[in-house]
Amino acid sequence: MTDPALAALQFFRDRFAIDPALTSSLLSIALSRGGDFAELYFEHRTNSAITWEDQRVKSATRTVSQGLGIRVVRGDAIGYAYTESFEFEAMRRAAETAARISAGERTAPPIDATPSLTGITYYDTDHPLVAEPPTAKVALLERADRAARAFDPAVTRLDASIGDELKYILIARSDGKIVGDVQPLIRFNVSALAQRGDNRQVARQGGGGRMGIEYFERVTTPETLAREAARQAVLQLDAADAPAGTLPVVLAAGDSGVLLHEAVGHGLEADFNRKGTSNYTGRIGQPVASPLVTVVDDGTIASSRGSINVDDEGNPSARNVLIENGILRAYLQDEISARHFGVSPSGSGRRQSFKDYVMPRMTNTFMLPGEDTPEDIIRSVDRGIYAVSYSGGQVNISNGDFVFSVTEAYLIENGRITTPLKNVMLIGNGPDVLSKVTRVANDYRLSDGRWTCGKDGQSVPVGVGMPTVLVSGITVGGTKL
Repeated sequence: MTDPALAALQFFRDRFAIDPALTSSLLSIALSRGGDFAELYFEHRTNSAITWEDQRVKSATRTVSQGLGIRVVRGDAIGYAYTESFEFEAMRRAAETAARISAGERTAPPIDATPSLTGITYYDTDHPLVAEPPTAKVALLERADRAARAFDPAVTRLDASIGDELKYILIARSDGKIVGDVQPLIRFNVSALAQRGDNRQVARQGGGGRMGIEYFERVTTPETLAREAARQAVLQLDAADAPAGTLPVVLAAGDSGVLLHEAVGHGLEADFNRKGTSNYTGRIGQPVASPLVTVVDDGTIASSRGSINVDDEGNPSARNVLIENGILRAYLQDEISARHFGVSPSGSGRRQSFKDYVMPRMTNTFMLPGEDTPEDIIRSVDRGIYAVSYSGGQVNISNGDFVFSVTEAYLIENGRITTPLKNVMLIGNGPDVLSKVTRVANDYRLSDGRWTCGKDGQSVPVGVGMPTVLVSGITVGGTKL
């Protein structure tokens, strides 16, 4: 397996003549007005996507983007500029622009920028999907279409898409460190339409990760994803209206981690706590959840969508325990917030592209398993909701209030999963829900790689996961009283 750090260093040197001498020169310019710290973020990204609608290819695209983002830090102030050109004059002007966050002038000392090779990688970069011919990708879409239509006569349409990315990054810092990475990514999405008369239901499924075409051999197949979307769509044709009121809710393993990510995870990002806008501000060492709850953010999970070898500040990815047995232990830190709190960065500094500034962000966020079995948890509920998959929701990060739409859910009656439900909304508060966790199962599962996290206009790929969990009460917004 090729060392991605070495591959990135060679890529930028061979194609664009970006070497330690050039980065040292640019860093000196960035610090010429008295900044405390400077950082160069080089990026080259290739994306391709093919969409499939009504049994034919609807569109096919391939794009290449590249550029350099330059950050200069002076106290708590940040100067940022970027250029889409790797010509020296364009990069010099960007460095001078970022440097203006400082008012003085000085001759910055020479910076000995030295490449750093960790020798650690959490994903294979040798066979990216972006290198596969379009015919191979179209064949995957055709397989999904055939499988969905064969599942049930009620399935009248399948829309699908396959997307891939190969990103090279190089980070040069004024403390002398140069770090690189190569980051592959794939995503396969399907949407199945089931119809009986005027009753039309749509269900979506997808997956992916930091892999190449081997994803469809090692992890899943287009047929599996398509049949799952078809199953959910057909199921919804006969689903009953959801009840309304406060009920026990069993969150199924896997996809339920998106609720944890949105309703709790964002509040644990350090910038919100540094600014005092999170309800977790100032609560390190205090109980914030049931003693059964341990929440981890881990960017080192092999081939997972949210994993990274290094973050976008050049710090190594890490496994960070945020909540341990109900006690808040840490926030997710980038370098600015880490300096504010007097701790080490947690490998959580991420950005959407070279055009964007760094923020503390999640990677793969999940709850650790407990000792119960999912069957025992279901049997313990007289009447409640079993929530399996989700289409999204809205969260107020300052207080954790959320609304989530559940796309697959069932009624639990007398300890048994019974009627499939539609139009299920979960309404509650993240910290409150964590305090009401009464049972945690031993069936932890990381959801397949289809999740993207948005924050302040920036999107990054993430992973979510969870075991089966019983929450003693969540408000269910349904249509049946």
